[in-house]
Amino acid sequence: MPTVQFLIDGTVQGVGFRRFALHHAHRLDLRGFTMNLEDGVVECMAQGDVQSLTEFETLLRLGPQHANVTSVTCNDLSDARRYTTFRIL
Repeated sequence: MPTVQFLIDGTVQGVGFRRFALHHAHRLDLRGFTMNLEDGVVECMAQGDVQSLTEFETLLRLGPQHANVTSVTCNDLSDARRYTTFRIL
């Protein structure tokens, strides 16, 4: 199953970004997690079909209403562990 690590930079902490990611991941039937990193970046690890991952990336680039996304880095991880749900860490 394709797995992608998304690193979202900008004004993305304290604006509901992880809840936004959780909502859309559940809607798109993705598995993985989202978490705040110490450097102000939000990390999302997502597994699912390519179409859902592509739509998820588009949504992450937009972010929730009060976010200001300046960049999204995507890393394909073929040897990632398998996730059973999507959650906030």
